[in-house]
Amino acid sequence: MPPKFSPNKIKVIYLRFTSGEVSAASAVVPKIDPLGLLQKSRPPGNTTFDEIVNIAQQVSHQLLARELSGTIKETLGTAQSVGCNVDGCHSHDVIDDINSSAVECPAS
Repeated sequence: MPPKFSPNKIKVIYLRFTSGEVSAASAVVPKIDPLGLLQKSRPPGNTTFDEIVNIAQQVSHQLLARELSGTIKETLGTAQSVGCNVDGCHSHDVIDDINSSAVECPAS
């Protein structure tokens, strides 16, 4: 059981004060995408579907998708967010093609 509170007891508290402006956390830590790359290190451009599949196979253990097709879709979503096209097409069009079974994904 803790000791009883005494209103007449004097407690000494030491505080350390450092001056200076605290920078925002976003200015200190660089932003990293799900692939572990800095966002500014990959300029928007064109990539192939085989490269997307290769990246998805490498990061499949880090993502929550049950099948490789889900991981490929997540990777395509990341490509879309940085403005990257896949085989000359918009990334979301490739996702729609996967959903409609127009594009076959590898099994694993």
